Amino acid sequence: MMKRRHFLMSSAATICALGLHSQSFASLPRTGRKPNFIIILCDDLGYGDIEPTGGTVIPTPNLNRMAREGVVLTDYYAPANICTPSRAGLLTGRYPIRTGLGYNVIMPVNDERVLPISEVTIPRALKRGGYVSGLFGKWHLGHRGPDWQPTRHGFDRFFGIPYSHDMKPLTLITDNSPDVEPTREEPVLSELQQRFYGAAEKFIEENAHKPFFVELALSAPHLANYPNAKLRDAKMQSAYGEVVEEIDNIVGRLLDKLRVLDLERDTLVIFTSDNGPWFEGSTGGLRDRKGGAGYDGGYRVPFIVRQPGKVPAGRRSDAIAMGIDFLPTFCAMAGVPAPAGVAIDGMDISDVLTRGAATPHEALLLFNDEEVVALRTQRWKYVVKSYHHGELRSLEGQDYPQLYDMKVDRSESYSTAERNPEALAVVQRLMADAHTKFAPMRASQLPKVFSDFQQHIQQVQAIQD
Repeated sequence: MMKRRHFLMSSAATICALGLHSQSFASLPRTGRKPNFIIILCDDLGYGDIEPTGGTVIPTPNLNRMAREGVVLTDYYAPANICTPSRAGLLTGRYPIRTGLGYNVIMPVNDERVLPISEVTIPRALKRGGYVSGLFGKWHLGHRGPDWQPTRHGFDRFFGIPYSHDMKPLTLITDNSPDVEPTREEPVLSELQQRFYGAAEKFIEENAHKPFFVELALSAPHLANYPNAKLRDAKMQSAYGEVVEEIDNIVGRLLDKLRVLDLERDTLVIFTSDNGPWFEGSTGGLRDRKGGAGYDGGYRVPFIVRQPGKVPAGRRSDAIAMGIDFLPTFCAMAGVPAPAGVAIDGMDISDVLTRGAATPHEALLLFNDEEVVALRTQRWKYVVKSYHHGELRSLEGQDYPQLYDMKVDRSESYSTAERNPEALAVVQRLMADAHTKFAPMRASQLPKVFSDFQQHIQQVQAIQD
């Protein structure tokens, strides 16, 4: 390992002597190799479920360590308030409505939707830079037709499940080639997270000598919870808490493995969630939950990033960011050109992560299915639609516009629109622009599985009437 590192540093010195100060070389880690990227993506983990973002019930010592050794983004947003669109946004750098997967989640039966093969994903973009990529865990971007496999979307390996672990029928899939039918096995639900991590660790060991991208997409703590028998905590009163402790344990194992492989200074590790908590879990005082429209509890989730020597230790930043930023950020840090001819909504936040810079975003848009229901600037949050009695209702045109000052009221409890007319005018203009831009992209009809369900509900109501 020392010989390899000496060779890389010697090569770096040679490049500098020749005056080849390219942008791609300048973005490389101290070792002179391109950075590895690992995303640990939890399923339904809440903002208040872990200690680095204010949790007090569940001990998370390894995430505490990660936060001490890295940066916590306190105002990070998942790309959507539910699973499928959030994951589509994360992998493509685009608001999910652009991908055709902006509406609801893909269902296990009678749902033919899939991430379009035309979408440029993170692994596909990084492949131009010599990266190998693996997805280990939950996919939930399609499971039918010729193009559903993750290996059809840039990943070199997939080991995981096609959708949430509460959906049936459920199989554990090994996919090593886009041209070969994947193998399937019956999963043991209490062992899933360990199986996911074990496969990811093996992939990292096998590819330690080359740049890699790993998405460790844990299917927990999504309900139902299945604590691992070897990691039960007699002091913890809830299965949810035990599962979060298992996630924390996995984070510790990963960080230790990177150190043993002499890769920790070469590897950017991100820990986050696909959306807020469902029926259990803590939003940490944020308003609403998973599936809720407009308010932060369904969108704003934990974010910790670590790369010793590159990411400063022990910092917190309130710069707004979103999962759509991963693709352009990774491309910039790897010295890989951003996808050409593709509308990317995310932005390069590498300076936010490594230098404490301000956000590059003027505003982030929050969608509920295919509708823009809120937007967030660095200071202000403007909500135009939310659910009431199960119905998505507009708040625009009412006498109580919902404008929140996020510096003083992160719970979004008290609108300050009356006292801040200039700020209100700015966010209303931004919202009008967003509606103009994205409303034409909305699907002309619901996906068949949801259209059939709505017709069924209407028929039942007609019979009852």
